[in-house]
Order: sequence, then structure tokens, then C-alpha cells
Amino acid sequence: MEWMVKTIQEVVELPLYLDTTNVEAIEAGLKVYRNRKGKAVINSIMARPERMTAELPLAKKYDAGFVALLWGPEGMPRDSAERGILATELMTKAAEYGIPNEDIWIDPIVTPVSAQQDQVKSMVEFMMMFKDLQEMAPGLQSTCGVSNVSNGAPADLRPILNQTYLMILEKFGMAAAIVDAFDEDLKAFVWGKREDIKTLIHRDVDGNEPDLASLPKEQVDYVKTAKVLLGHSLYSASWLEL
Repeated sequence: MEWMVKTIQEVVELPLYLDTTNVEAIEAGLKVYRNRKGKAVINSIMARPERMTAELPLAKKYDAGFVALLWGPEGMPRDSAERGILATELMTKAAEYGIPNEDIWIDPIVTPVSAQQDQVKSMVEFMMMFKDLQEMAPGLQSTCGVSNVSNGAPADLRPILNQTYLMILEKFGMAAAIVDAFDEDLKAFVWGKREDIKTLIHRDVDGNEPDLASLPKEQVDYVKTAKVLLGHSLYSASWLEL
């Protein structure tokens, strides 16, 4: 890890996420990290006592941020309420160590819609509550692995799942995400170049269902995909054809 951080920082000034379950390796990387355009980030610290006890002191000692992964002692949270409990535990523990809210990135855990559609829906429900957490802890941020939602789906359908889910989560304050950097359409959405589709999806999320018969096929496909991700229709590999 020490070699990796030094080598990358020879050519990159952007902040680095250090991703390993090896606590000694995390500290080795933090020791040599040079803060040029932002703090290093520990990816991630789970909401489990042994992980918080081992890694939160490192975040404090080396002035690093951390991804607060909502994975508890019993594993994957069952619903949005349990996600909220785990987030509160991580935030409270971080406060005990004096870690600023701005250095905490809540990761509610994205799961594949092909296997856990109910979890995909509950993740959105958690993000609907995220502003309440930010009122408790001003500066709190969020992140996730968006592409996880399309794992297991046919390759040609993965992009529209990733793009639509990112737009849904963005509506509720998702600040950052791991994405497919080679997906040009997704980058267009991020850069605000397809506001027509983003507005359509956000309106649908709010319950303003559009008349599909009046829309071009591209927009219809995004609306249908949003309904699958929101749990309003069942997932199948043929959802765009129904």
C-alpha cells in the first residue's frame, strides 16, 4: 500500500480512496499520503464494533475521510429503517473521535435489481430520508457503487439501469458514486446534458406519471426502467418490451 500510494501520487493530485480490509495496510497508506487537493478516504468502515474501533482512530490520526458502509453486525440491512440506524451508529461513533461530518461519506449499499429488487427500493427510501440525517449532522455526504444495481442483468441493459438509478439517487442528494467512466450517456447525464430525461424521471419519482403513448421510445425506456428500480413493476430481462 505504501508503494501504491507513493507511485500514484507521483502522477495524480486528486484524493485517493484506500480500499482494503487490512487495517495495517490502510495505515501504511495514510502515513505516506500527501494532501494536495483533498484528504485520503478510507473505503470503507462498516457499522460493526470491531471495524469502527480499529479504523476510526486512523481517520482521526491522519485527518482522513471515510466511507461509512451500512453493513452491520448482522450483515446487510433489511430495510431503510435499519439503514438509518446503522448510519446513526457510525455518525455517533465518528463524533466521539472528533471526526468532522464533512469527512463522512454514507454508503447505503447498492444491490443487484436482478436478485434483490426489494433492497434496491429500500436503498431509494433511505436516500429519501437522507436530508433528515444531514440536519442532524450538517456536512454529511453520501456515495455508492451505482453499477452494482445492474450486476446480473444482460450486458446491453446494464447502462440504462445504471443511468436511471444514478438520476433517481441524485434527486435525493447522492453526492458521489462509483460509475462506469466509459459510459458516455451516463457522463452526459452527470454533466447536465440530458435534462429532458432527468426531469421526466424525477417527475415520475414524485408520482407524476407521464402518458407513455405520447413519449418517444427513448424516454419510455427510461420511465419503464425507473418503475422497475422503484419497485412499481417487477424486474425481468424483458422489462423494456412489456
